[in-house]
Amino acid sequence: MADIGRESEPADKDDLQILKELVDKLYWFRDHYFETHGVEEAGKKHSDVTTEMEKTLKQLEEKEEQYRHSAQFLLLRGRCLTAASGFSAAAEESLSRAVKLEPGLVEAWNCLGEQYWRKGDLAAAKTCFTGALQQCKNKVSLRSLSMVLRQLPAGDAQEQVQRVLESVDMARQAVQMDVTDGTSWYILGNAYISLFFTSGQNPQMSQQALSAYAQAEKVDSTASCNPDLHFNRATLFQYEEMFGSALAGFSRAAVLDPAWEEPPERERQLLDYLERVTALIENKGKVKARRLRTMLASLNMSALGPCSSPQYRSPTGRIGSLEPRSLSALSHGHNAGVAALGKVVFSLASEGRMAFTFGMVDSEETCCVVMVYNTADSWGTLIGDSVVVPEPQVKRHSVSHKDQSFDFRSIRVDSPLLLIVNGKVQAAKSQTAASVSYRPQSE
Repeated sequence: MADIGRESEPADKDDLQILKELVDKLYWFRDHYFETHGVEEAGKKHSDVTTEMEKTLKQLEEKEEQYRHSAQFLLLRGRCLTAASGFSAAAEESLSRAVKLEPGLVEAWNCLGEQYWRKGDLAAAKTCFTGALQQCKNKVSLRSLSMVLRQLPAGDAQEQVQRVLESVDMARQAVQMDVTDGTSWYILGNAYISLFFTSGQNPQMSQQALSAYAQAEKVDSTASCNPDLHFNRATLFQYEEMFGSALAGFSRAAVLDPAWEEPPERERQLLDYLERVTALIENKGKVKARRLRTMLASLNMSALGPCSSPQYRSPTGRIGSLEPRSLSALSHGHNAGVAALGKVVFSLASEGRMAFTFGMVDSEETCCVVMVYNTADSWGTLIGDSVVVPEPQVKRHSVSHKDQSFDFRSIRVDSPLLLIVNGKVQAAKSQTAASVSYRPQSE
């Protein structure tokens, strides 16, 4: 009996190897879809992948009776069912049986963890990926655990930061295991975005995220066809006020995944925002000339508040009073030792806004838009308020997208606590950390 078993073993391996190649071929079809199809066929990708999955599943089912108690076969069936997006109860069932039959089967644990993640059971997903890592260190478990850690609910801000730091470390380890894997680089980019927003918005973290996304595209031809990468990077571009790049990213994500509603909506919102901002700057918030003159007549040096004191400490740590300067005299970039002073003529609460936006007019009747980040929902400015921006950070925007163009200057303020409104510093409750939405994963 034992001899017969040994004689049949090579044949079994051949069968399972053939089935594995079929499943691998299915994944290649999915991941390299745009190498064999034009982007105009993006809307068909889901149905085409589902069709290929069903064909592969049919071939697997022809061997099911023979291998129903084989962990390797159950893994292949689970992988096949996982190829399409969304949760699959059948995949969960096959993969659960596979790990019971062979607890050391790391790939089955990883696939099962992904199914739990799709199901929304993050705790079970974490258990699967952690268990797989206990069997052996591997990039898939590391990057998947990185993803799950960022989505688990945290008790407080400190715990959230700790989880995100751990998430970045996991993603880094995954990249170190295989620097040619675009998916690992992409997930590292997402981890850096989370770290950027949870730990004080250090510009270095933003740059790390952009570098990781660029590396994903460099090492993996399929990464440039990942709509999530374009969307997440565009979200960061928008926060960094790189509006042209943000619009291009949202647009590209929309082309690659036509069924996904958020990218074209974010593109529309940003275009609408830019259109409204430029129109409001041009007509000075539609404030009538007579009222504007009256408002500006009350603008005087007392509005500088603490900025006029020789003991004033600027946001950069400089000690000394600030010199008021007209908006037209401000240079691009950081303006040390000076303050912009003006009256609010409009404010803008746009859809999906990342910044509270208002327009200010100075004594020369020059209008400039101010974008204030990390504001509490309750904070804002009113038309007629006197506002001082200490050591303003000025940027020129020249944006062209599709058939629209925008050209204007703005002042970026990273916190309302940096502003002086009506001669007063702003209360601590005026600030809250920015929160942005990005798509965590597409596997």
